[in-house]
Amino acid sequence: MVLHGRKVVGGVVEGEAIVTHDTISGWGGIDSMTGTIIESRHELVGQSFAGKVLIFPGAKGSSGWSGAFHTTRIAGVAPLAMVFNIMTTKAALGAVVMRVPTVTALDGDPCELIRTGDWVRVDGDAGTVSVW
Repeated sequence: MVLHGRKVVGGVVEGEAIVTHDTISGWGGIDSMTGTIIESRHELVGQSFAGKVLIFPGAKGSSGWSGAFHTTRIAGVAPLAMVFNIMTTKAALGAVVMRVPTVTALDGDPCELIRTGDWVRVDGDAGTVSVW
């Protein structure tokens, strides 16, 4: 399956998907030193997105999102790539400061079509997400 969307940040990577139907809060929602979701009511609480392709609806919360996700890059626990439905300045800036391939505005809902554990290829340059 190949989903077509829009480039946010270029680059090409392959890796294991971690998928959530919940939006993600940067400030207070993640542990920036481990890449772990810490928001108590989040469906991925306790799970790490480090080195995985993070697939989620979008960002929520304050402007602290980009700072929190930039810290994941510095700590070496950033996601390998990001794929999201709802483009916000928080999510876009987070992708830019992490420098990971990122795609949005896909022709199918990645949160419904991709499962945690699927192997995916994110081509930020072409704006595609391929799923195996």
